[in-house]
Amino acid sequence: MLFLSHVYGVVPSRRLGRSLGVCTIPFKTCDYACVYCQLGRTTNMTNTRQTFYPPEEILSEAREFIEAHGEESFDVVTVVGEGEPTLFKPLDAIVRGLREMTGKPLVLITNGSLLFDRELVEEIKDFDIVMPTLDAKDEESFKRINRPFGKLTYEKVYKGLLDFSKEFKGEIWLEVMLVKDYNDSDRFLGELKNRIELLGPARVYINVPARPPAEENVEIPEEETLRYARALLKAESIEELPVSSFTTSEKKSLDAVIEIIKRHPMSENDIKSFVESQFNDEFVVDLLKRLNKNPNVEKNSYRGKVFYRYILAGRRSGG
Repeated sequence: MLFLSHVYGVVPSRRLGRSLGVCTIPFKTCDYACVYCQLGRTTNMTNTRQTFYPPEEILSEAREFIEAHGEESFDVVTVVGEGEPTLFKPLDAIVRGLREMTGKPLVLITNGSLLFDRELVEEIKDFDIVMPTLDAKDEESFKRINRPFGKLTYEKVYKGLLDFSKEFKGEIWLEVMLVKDYNDSDRFLGELKNRIELLGPARVYINVPARPPAEENVEIPEEETLRYARALLKAESIEELPVSSFTTSEKKSLDAVIEIIKRHPMSENDIKSFVESQFNDEFVVDLLKRLNKNPNVEKNSYRGKVFYRYILAGRRSGG
């Protein structure tokens, strides 16, 4: 088994079941610098779509995984990124290639920022599910929460999402990340509700910053607020699932943990559970010591837990 850099999982997801992840972009390449991002601050801020890797390089890893583990090992294939996956082009080449390998649903997880781009819309029309994010209600909140690339405006992004919602033949599952004192007031939620109703998504999910965020002042709203938001937006909450439910193709426990924390920060307990269940490895303490010495791994304390996440060496990510 080769070292897989574009394909990871299978990842347990309450929304999607068992998800095989396909990453199309380099680490932390994004057109947002969201205050809540669990992967830390954006280190490669761009709004230019590029062919970061040859499509066949990505597809060959997906093919290798499916041949090794079979289609029965996952429920969906999720095109996602350690940043914003729609910055990759041509995405239609990825969709066509995946369709040839599997009959499972294809899902795109995106911040929705580039849906005004007609070339992109044409490339992603054959996904079964597109899962964009909408956290803001106007330009001020957009800049405060998502901190977009300079040329992006709220109205341009929202209109792109609105137009896309009218023509996309698959399902749109919208995610809202709620952050205390940023977008959780009754008035804010009321205005956001109006924006969401115009989009008419098939589903709405509420998420919260459950892992270390990019910025220190980011907190989870009160439970009463979350209950109100769920009722108002007719939404479901996304609950955290045990990392021990992950499946990996990596042969070494350290490689497996690092590949996971590039996309999904892990607590010490997560790592212990995952390593013991997947590798029958009793030397978790030694593994944690090696993580602590790795220049590409950052250790954070958040809400009473210690988490590990991936960073680019020499660039502290905040949180």
